[in-house]
Amino acid sequence: MEWAYCPGEERSSPQMIISCRGLGFPLSISTFGLLRTELELHVDLTDKVRMKPDSFLCFLPGALNHTHEKSKWSFTFSVWDLRSITVKEEGWSRLVFGMKEPPTLLPSLHFHLGGSEGFIDCLRRYIIITDTPNRALSQSFENLLDDNNYGLVTKLKKDPYVTTLGGFSKVTNYIFDAFRGPELEQQQRKPHEEQEEPGFEVITRMDLGARPEVTRREPLSAEDWAKHQDQEGRVENVPQLKKIIFKGGLCHAVRKEAWKFLLGYYTWDSTYDERKGQQRRKTDEYFRMKLQWKSVSEEQERRNSRLRDCRSLIEKDVNRTDRTNRFYEGIDNPGLVLLHDVLMTYCMYDFDLGYVQGMSDLLSPILYVMDNEVDAFWCFVSFMDQMHQNFEEPMQGMKTQLIQLSTLLRLLDLAFWNYLESQDSGYLYFCFRWLLIRFKRELSYPDVLRLWEVMWTGLPCQNFHLLVCCAILDSEKRKIMEENYGFNEILKHINELSMKLDIEEILHKSEAICMQIRSCKVQYVQGLLFIYTFN
Repeated sequence: MEWAYCPGEERSSPQMIISCRGLGFPLSISTFGLLRTELELHVDLTDKVRMKPDSFLCFLPGALNHTHEKSKWSFTFSVWDLRSITVKEEGWSRLVFGMKEPPTLLPSLHFHLGGSEGFIDCLRRYIIITDTPNRALSQSFENLLDDNNYGLVTKLKKDPYVTTLGGFSKVTNYIFDAFRGPELEQQQRKPHEEQEEPGFEVITRMDLGARPEVTRREPLSAEDWAKHQDQEGRVENVPQLKKIIFKGGLCHAVRKEAWKFLLGYYTWDSTYDERKGQQRRKTDEYFRMKLQWKSVSEEQERRNSRLRDCRSLIEKDVNRTDRTNRFYEGIDNPGLVLLHDVLMTYCMYDFDLGYVQGMSDLLSPILYVMDNEVDAFWCFVSFMDQMHQNFEEPMQGMKTQLIQLSTLLRLLDLAFWNYLESQDSGYLYFCFRWLLIRFKRELSYPDVLRLWEVMWTGLPCQNFHLLVCCAILDSEKRKIMEENYGFNEILKHINELSMKLDIEEILHKSEAICMQIRSCKVQYVQGLLFIYTFN
């Protein structure tokens, strides 16, 4: 690939010549996929040279061609006709050039091995480039996470766009290779839309076959639960029991005991006596940790900013968590005291994480079901072991899940994914809250309990929550596309789904999508879900 200003008439502005030299292949930028070779980018700038009035920028993919013979993928444009440069981050930087007249978008340039910022810095020497942060995105994304000014993650409120989207880990093209069939589909797009780069590896819609019909059953009763335990209390035929729970959930009377097994607080093969002994030990351990923060004096706390900050956040969140639920409603409710104490004790259990806004949403249903401070704490610890990466500082867990979800949706419905991408919504950041607290704000309280116990079975795949997202989007895609929703409208529409979703419909469709994907022979797709069968 070669970049150069080509000669024309003289102009008083300086000329810029950019040449790229490497080891046998010149550049770490490709319009046709990820370069497989380590390359170096060398930029030579020549100042104090006159620019010609009809100068234009040439992008010539291929080996450095000193005769300027253009390859079939090359394109040129005059820098004076340049209207905008859009920078997109998707594991690597992608630049899209928008022209003034006629309004068009040129093929993207992919900087897989870096260099995009240096290139833009070079352009700044010859043209004026003004940064335009997407205020609509920041505001809309903050609104999505903020119900009645209740922020879930403080850092997202400071800069939600950069925090959520700016630091995605590198995703190389082997993801796309996994979905690529023998012949890529030719995507037809409208003239004003961005064209796919020639030869760039894309996910095409694979023939997954018809979506199968699935059936669900009634919740597991207390009588059926008792039948799965032997005389000493060991749970028998655990795979079959998990399948029953997945298919119908649990009646409420069983949850207090069954959730301890589903979350790993109790082991399935433990006896009644063993569980009693474990509970005594865990009770002692809990109250030792609770005493640690209870015994801190006001003077000590003044010198402990971390504990002080955690306490302040917890007190604010506790007073705003599920106050319409009878377990937490009213003033001086004992449930609020328990919620506060369990969260404070968790700060002693996990000093590194402490407390992050949103964790109260995960504890609230568990405490409601357990109605016991100690049992709720240890079940919450087990749940947080699964959710820990969602709340860690780099938020790597959230980034990974959003990437996986986008990949799945692109596989399942390429047309819908392309539409979202055209509206700057391809990252699916409107699903952020769904993933962060496992749909806690989207469903009624009874439906949250049902969904969580279904997901805790680990069936039919470990990442079943991603399919729940796909199922919800599948139900909403028609309205989104027919109404031609833009970025803000999509965010608003998704946010307004809260408390309007049908959990049984969602579970039906999620399982059917999983069965549909199971027929796919691509190993990476299977790996995304960690699929394993009921048999």
